[in-house]
Amino acid sequence: MATALPAPALARLLGPWNTGTGAAYRALADVIRLLILDGRIPLDTALPSERSLCSTLAVSRTTVTAAYSSLREQGFLSSGQGSRGKTRIPELTPFGPALFGPHPPSTPPASPGLVAPGLATPGGLIDLAYSALPASGEVVHRAFAAALTELPALLPGFGYDALGLLPLRQAVADRYSAAGVPTQPGQIMVTSGAQHALTIIIRTLTDRQDRVLVEHPSYPHALDAIRSARCRPVPVAFGSAGWDLPAMEAAMVQQQPKIAYLVPDFHNPTGLIMPDNQRRRLARAAAAAGTVLVADETLRDLNLDGVPTTPLAAFGSTVVSIGSLSKSHWGGLRTGWIRASEAMIQRFAAARTTLDLGGPVMEQLAAAHLVRALEEPLPALLQTLRGNRAALLGLLAEHLPTWQVRPPAGGLSVWCRLPAATSTALTVLAPEYGIRLAAGPRFGIGGAFERNLRLPFTLPPDKLETAVLALRAAQDRLDAAPQLRRSLTQAPAVAIA
Repeated sequence: MATALPAPALARLLGPWNTGTGAAYRALADVIRLLILDGRIPLDTALPSERSLCSTLAVSRTTVTAAYSSLREQGFLSSGQGSRGKTRIPELTPFGPALFGPHPPSTPPASPGLVAPGLATPGGLIDLAYSALPASGEVVHRAFAAALTELPALLPGFGYDALGLLPLRQAVADRYSAAGVPTQPGQIMVTSGAQHALTIIIRTLTDRQDRVLVEHPSYPHALDAIRSARCRPVPVAFGSAGWDLPAMEAAMVQQQPKIAYLVPDFHNPTGLIMPDNQRRRLARAAAAAGTVLVADETLRDLNLDGVPTTPLAAFGSTVVSIGSLSKSHWGGLRTGWIRASEAMIQRFAAARTTLDLGGPVMEQLAAAHLVRALEEPLPALLQTLRGNRAALLGLLAEHLPTWQVRPPAGGLSVWCRLPAATSTALTVLAPEYGIRLAAGPRFGIGGAFERNLRLPFTLPPDKLETAVLALRAAQDRLDAAPQLRRSLTQAPAVAIA
């Protein structure tokens, strides 16, 4: 049975939702939708009856009826005769044209193209909350075909291996060695993706209330993992030119964090890359403070401009590295790894048994082929990303010239500086214009980055054009209604899928 949300409780969550500009029903629907997306209103929760809510909010029955109808049309509220609507998240395919509402984008959406969840949907939302690519299809298919022929040799075994299959660990170790970090298979543990790897590391190396140093902004799901472990994130902001090394050194001395989570290669979301001299200095400071550096290298291979750097592990024996195939090949592979000292890997393996007993064998066999032939799909992939990046930067300069953007040397996204604190407001309005966004505060702590927005360039130029035109339309609407902007900005940030 669904949980019922009383009208007074919903009113408290809504806060000052009605700015007095525009239709009241649309403002009410906007804020309820945001509360659902942010998890403040759980899924499968029955909203108050129209009669009780209009009485509590002191608005007309027509206003509440229209707001609920809008939420139903957009897929955020179930419908059914004789029952109260229950909250839900709409299916990614397909979205109906009613989603665009009375304020459509300046131009109609591009022709249907990619249909994979998280990229775009036919006739519906273009999803800019994801920063991920479709699979390099032929390469991935060929790897799984080869894995299928190798599988029978492993069937007599139990199929459990906390460290991972030796061929994959050897392939990963060889890549580190080729990059200037001598590595043996015993220094590699295979995981079910980079997030799984980070969870194992945090569970092994920290206790509740331990401090974890993080860049600010940082990858949202890493912040989620730190909070889930009941650790306390210690944010260190970037300086004007990148990492603020004096501030990071001071934080390690004063706060004594157990670990420091960093993305030194095409940082998510800023796209910055840490120079080798800073890597060396940071590793030295961490060793002196007793802080383990955790380097997330999932974007390292997406080096669009060929910037030469050395893996952080080359500068310190206590560095723990995280890698994955999710960005270079496909997120659906769910294959990642940890590189550390052999003693540390054994600790991670022991901690892992409380989570799972090992990864799927077929995926690891296929991943071994992909890692050994990693250079095969990269040239074409990087060329495509360079074109997408150029298209997005050009579109932003043409249609949103007041937005400040630093072109990234690699990775999958740009970090935009907005002319006003409108990131959350744009995120709330975005679905009406056919797009989905990840608000800047999702990448920070304490509501920071309301003037920032991450935009991936993983979609082809025609869809990027549609998305930027939609952003411009939403921005124009906010500029014309300052009160609406202030109201929507007070709402919580939307979570990333």
